[in-house]
Amino acid sequence: MRVIVDMNLSPRRIGALSRHGIAAAHWSALGAPDASDSTIMQHALSEGALVLTHDLDFGAILAATGARGPSVIQLRGDAVLPEQASGAVIDAFDQFGSGIAAGALLTLDVRRARVSLLPLRR
Repeated sequence: MRVIVDMNLSPRRIGALSRHGIAAAHWSALGAPDASDSTIMQHALSEGALVLTHDLDFGAILAATGARGPSVIQLRGDAVLPEQASGAVIDAFDQFGSGIAAGALLTLDVRRARVSLLPLRR
């Protein structure tokens, strides 16, 4: 599974994911820093990657379009620093890997996770 880390999260997250065997790239290394969320999602879809973000707009785009991908992991709450949430993200890959691979919106904080398979129903 490949991960595109959104601009609103630190590039330091790449190291934490890589140490657990997850291929990841920060959007700043892939495209324009002011690219729209739709552009980032389209890139992720074309690359077979998922988006890791702290931005609720990605989930809103999935809901509005009824898209079947890409998968999105939304980090919520205040614990979004790599040191605070990396364990929860790695655990989510272990626990929800098949759902994420099939297409899902995963909302995650350090205490819980909620997964919705794509396409999202209105």
